[in-house]
Amino acid sequence: MSSRRGFSDLGFAKVDLDRQKRRGFAEVIYSSGKTKEHIRKIAIQLLKKKQDLLLTKLEKEIFTYLKRYIPGLKYNCLGKIGYLARKNKATKKGLVLVISAGTSDLPIAEEACVTLEVMGNRLERLFDVGVAGVHRVIAHNQLLRKANVIIVVAGMEGALASLVSGLVSVPVVAVPTSCGYGSSFKGLAALLTMLNSCSPGIATMNIDNGFGAGYFASLVNK
Repeated sequence: MSSRRGFSDLGFAKVDLDRQKRRGFAEVIYSSGKTKEHIRKIAIQLLKKKQDLLLTKLEKEIFTYLKRYIPGLKYNCLGKIGYLARKNKATKKGLVLVISAGTSDLPIAEEACVTLEVMGNRLERLFDVGVAGVHRVIAHNQLLRKANVIIVVAGMEGALASLVSGLVSVPVVAVPTSCGYGSSFKGLAALLTMLNSCSPGIATMNIDNGFGAGYFASLVNK
């Protein structure tokens, strides 16, 4: 089943066992659309190679199923992300700050937070500080300036990323969420706002991609 070519061929999936060496972190399992049996078999292959597990967009009932086969597996209900860190990692020196505009953005923010934690980053959370009450984020100006990289998670019109970027000298990772009313088009409005920001130094992720933001911010912090 295992191959010297650096992957394990399961028929329905070719598990990339060399990604840890190439990228510094094991292959991450995107769970949506996969059967629970497929997820389990992929996870077991990674565990056999003593690699960390990170399962994004993981539903609670599938986590409960997996827990029977992987006793150490943990789950963040809000972020819908499963994880198992098999090795203790030295905490990186830089601080990553994860900011959410509103409480409805927390699931995506938590997905980013768990990703950062499993990858060995030091982080702090700053939640519900959207532009409808801009004084809330400005009140934490000292915390903003301590960060090595900042993730901003926002739905609606997505303006918070530009505001934060204009206040700091570090890279900002912007994550649009699907939170919003009809004309937000399930996150498209926020995505376009972030892509069209006039504040330089912003890297914009795809809609609801908290994992991608955490991964990218970890690379920056590294």
